[in-house]
This record gives sequence, structure tokens and C-alpha cells, in this order.
Amino acid sequence: MADNRTMAQMLQAPIEGYEDAIVVPPINANNFELKQPLINLVQSNKFTGRQDPHNHLRFFNKVTSTFRHPEVPNTSIKLLLFPFSLDGEARDWLDKEPPRSILTWDDLVLKFINQFFPPSKTTYLRNEITTFYQKPNETFNEAWERFKGLLRQCPHHGFSELHQLDTFYNSLNTNDQDALDSAAGGNFLDKMPREGLAIIESKSKVRYSRSRPNDSRASTNAPSSTSSPSNNSFEIQQMAALLEDKMNIRMSRLEKAISEKNATTPATVKAVEEVCVTCGSEDQISTLILNKE
Repeated sequence: MADNRTMAQMLQAPIEGYEDAIVVPPINANNFELKQPLINLVQSNKFTGRQDPHNHLRFFNKVTSTFRHPEVPNTSIKLLLFPFSLDGEARDWLDKEPPRSILTWDDLVLKFINQFFPPSKTTYLRNEITTFYQKPNETFNEAWERFKGLLRQCPHHGFSELHQLDTFYNSLNTNDQDALDSAAGGNFLDKMPREGLAIIESKSKVRYSRSRPNDSRASTNAPSSTSSPSNNSFEIQQMAALLEDKMNIRMSRLEKAISEKNATTPATVKAVEEVCVTCGSEDQISTLILNKE
């Protein structure tokens, strides 16, 4: 069939091919509309392609679950709202998807996750979980929160609950392993997985674990690693000079008191204890006992 259009008409931009990638099933419900407050709530946490896509889906599912219509499937509402939750790189990705290529909510989730959480990232996080270990200065609670964070970042890791608990238990230092064994009344791994998880959660509520390697008691008794011998010597000299000054002042006062006392009533000094040179406290100087003859 001959094309009777003029060249000018042929050079015009086409009016077809502008359909969206997402196909929303027909909605025949009466009085159905997306309320602006719901759209605003979805847009309050836009995904740009730089955040965790799993966290975005969790937030989106939570928001859309608050809106229900008896005649409209929740998946249709999600398909309508999801484009409003994207921005920047993520919005560009959706716009570049072929028209009418996303037919269901599951299709959208699959393409979204594969785009912003590639298999290489899954492999990396699985390795981080498998080789997890408690850091030298990390408390039990900090280690447990970090371990759960890795699991949450990769919800499709595929590790069973038993594998997770076994990995975490064997990653701990000796003190924290002993604490879990003690809480379990024996060997921690002899417990059922659910019981073991409850024990870990209970112990993690103690914010400061006793197993932190740098014990505060040791740090107060030991000299700082940043202090050089010369600095320590100078500080000791200063302390000694200060104590000597305090002793001289105190002894002068005592001698004056003795002289004044002898001028009126002869007395003898029974005992005078030495000053504590480690703390320099004036309270540790014994009271001068004067006895009348």
C-alpha cells in the first residue's frame, strides 16, 4: 500500500511507542483514586540507585500496605505507585525498560533487584557472612548487630538459621563463647536453634560486654602507650615537688603549733606518722597528739 504522506509528515516524530514499561491491569472499581498524601509518603523516601534496594522495597511495601481497596488488588496499587518512589539513576533505569515489559509485581521486583543488587554483590556479602569474625575491640553486642546487618543486606543469602548461629558462635572470642556456654548451661551448640537465638538476643541487650579486650581496669593501672619514658619522669618529678611543698608547709604549721604550746604548757610529741607520698592527701597526716605532763 502506497504511503501518501508528505515528506514533512514522514519527518515528524511518531505518536506511538510512549507506553510505560509497567503494565497495570485494568481497574474497574468505582470511586478509586490514589490519594495525594499516599503519593507524598511514597516520595518521601525516593530510591536513587545508591541506597540498599532491599530496604527500599521494605519501606515501599510497608507504606502501600496501609492503603487498601476492596475491589483493587494490592499488587495493582504497588504497580501504580512504584514509579513515584524512584528518582535519578533509578528513574532513568525504569524509563529505559522496553514498553509493556513488566506485567506483574513479581516481574518488577525481579528486574529492580537484579539491576541494583547484581550477583557480584550477593557473592561478596555471602563471603562476608561466611568469614565473619569478632573484631579485637568489638563488644558482643556490636558484633551481633554487625552480623545481623550483613544478613539483612543480603536476605537471599541462603544460609539456614543453624548455619548462621554456628558461624556467629565460632567467630567470637573465647570470653564471649564461654559466656554463651554458661548461659546455655553447658555447650551452646547443644541447644535448639530457636533457644540459641534467644540466648544471643538476651546477652546482646548488655551494652558493654565484659570481654572487650581493652579492659578499663587495666588501662587505668597501666601507663599510656603514647607516653614516653621522659614524659613519665617529668610528671613524677612534678608530683614529688608538689608533695614536698605540701609537707614543708604542713610541718611548718606543726612546728609553730608545738612552739606555741611549749610556751605555755610543756608537752611531748607522742607520734607523727609520715605523709603518703603516692597520693599527697593531707588527710593522711596523723593528728599530732600532745600530752600534758
